[in-house]
Amino acid sequence: MCGIVGAVAERNVIPVLMEGLRRLEYRGYDSAGLAVTNGSDTLTRVRTVGKVQKLQDALDANPILAHRGIAHTRWATHGEPNEINAHPHFSEDQLAVVHNGIIENHEALRDELTGLGYTFHTDTDTEVIAHRISYHLRSCDSFTEAVIKTVDELEGAYALAVISKVDPECIVVARAGCPVVLGVGLGENFVASDVSALLPVTRQFMFLEEGDVAEIRREQFRIYDAGRNLVERQVVESEISADAVERGEYRHYMLKEIHEQPRAVAETLEERIANGKVLDAAFGPKAPALFDQVNAVHIVACGTSYHAGMVARYNIERLAQIPCRVEIASEFRYRKPVVRGGTLFVTVSQSGETADTLAALRMAKELGFIASMVICNVPESSLVRESDLVLMTRAGPEIGVASTKAFTTQLAALRLLTLALARRNGLDEESERKLTRLLQHVPALLESALHLDDEMKVLAERFADKHHALFLGRGTQYPIAMEGALKLKEISYIHAEAYAAGELKHGPLALVDEDMPVIAVAPDNALLEKLKSNLMEVRARGGQLIVFTDPNTGFTEDEQTTVITLPEAVSDSQAPIVYTVLLQLLSYHVAVLKGTDIDQPRNLAKSVTVE
Repeated sequence: MCGIVGAVAERNVIPVLMEGLRRLEYRGYDSAGLAVTNGSDTLTRVRTVGKVQKLQDALDANPILAHRGIAHTRWATHGEPNEINAHPHFSEDQLAVVHNGIIENHEALRDELTGLGYTFHTDTDTEVIAHRISYHLRSCDSFTEAVIKTVDELEGAYALAVISKVDPECIVVARAGCPVVLGVGLGENFVASDVSALLPVTRQFMFLEEGDVAEIRREQFRIYDAGRNLVERQVVESEISADAVERGEYRHYMLKEIHEQPRAVAETLEERIANGKVLDAAFGPKAPALFDQVNAVHIVACGTSYHAGMVARYNIERLAQIPCRVEIASEFRYRKPVVRGGTLFVTVSQSGETADTLAALRMAKELGFIASMVICNVPESSLVRESDLVLMTRAGPEIGVASTKAFTTQLAALRLLTLALARRNGLDEESERKLTRLLQHVPALLESALHLDDEMKVLAERFADKHHALFLGRGTQYPIAMEGALKLKEISYIHAEAYAAGELKHGPLALVDEDMPVIAVAPDNALLEKLKSNLMEVRARGGQLIVFTDPNTGFTEDEQTTVITLPEAVSDSQAPIVYTVLLQLLSYHVAVLKGTDIDQPRNLAKSVTVE
């Protein structure tokens, strides 16, 4: 989940590296550092604890100029976040390494290297890589060969960038399980974990495949595949604009991204519905034939994306009338699932690089699924490249670590999949036309819901001194309650849990007292009266209720109950997306009052590229 940037150029690369780190800080911000060389006999390294600005402050105090370098922003896995453990890591002052991922056999390699006389100064698995490359340099003809010999010994997931005094004109990079993109310039070339890091300097990119090792010089790339054959990779022009990751007038990226949701959902639906019908071609040219054979769906995802999959399960089974299973990717990959014939394997991921989800996809290819499909926000990602069918969510860059617009666009995309499958299993044309009209009206409903921002700001004051909260929902609102609880705990650090409201009496009711806010999502649907009965259990125990609901559901305010009413009624199919926005706003304003780091909450990172 760390961020890597590298550059080889005639100009001073320090500004390029620093801007790249700022754009990658969503991937981790426990520490930051860089190492550079100008073709001399020395490597210069600067490292700081904390966010990228700390590194910038250190460089401002002692400016340096360099034409080749690598940089890193860290999300700590091995070793506490301190300056010693910060990247880049050196070996014998002759080479520097930055690393994203986890080396699973680092202990065995560390023991062997210690026996060979190497001294370790850090608690990280990365230092093993540096010393191992140094060891192989003793017998290899080239710097690149030493890196190749090293990565062939590594077990785990990694993206690496290495510079050395042995060959100071180049950077060597490698990937296995973690993304690496090469930026193509004129007389200069770049490397990064993510396209967004390099958009200020290039729009031309090459994407390394699994197992690739690449040698980057000012005028050329040399790429070796997993079989160590010299290969070429296609140059792709990115459609992402450089200013898409700017915060603009908003105080935080998260608030900006919450307010971008009407547009993001509208663009996710655009050109994918015509004449009241979901277009199969939106999923790829193979989709029509494959969808005709689908008689079950298996969705695998992590975190917020898992909640989106849970909402889809209700809809797929109700409308398409086929079985749907939803699993957390880190659990799926370590069991032996039974796959029935005709099952479509669906992954959901904002980044398309989530390590557990990517590993699950690769495992699924050996298990007999009819095909794989991904719902994703990053067109150049590994999940997109490795799936049979693709539906892009078009949310645009999401910088805030706590997902907002990525989630609501995933819900919209999964709704499109549901309708496409339902048409093949009894959904008539008029019903599909009605449901697509409702879906296309969601962006307008989101605009309307955002007008409750001031109301959410006032409501947030009731959480300022709270340490716990309980979220409740039924049906498709149960996973929305889970997402609401996740948002609150992620950015305000208030402990929050979600339950299906019918489960209250089976244990969670023991937690309810006058100090525990209980937030219920209560749209006007077939489960409303059941939910009301569950909420009476809270009232009877003195609990403080906050009810998000439609007009005309009959909820009234009193000393125990606060009612937040949407400006207009929503259908059962629209409710999950629309209610999500209110819960996002509540969490945001609570976090503002708490004074937490909203865009970069502690201990978390945006793109989870480690297991």
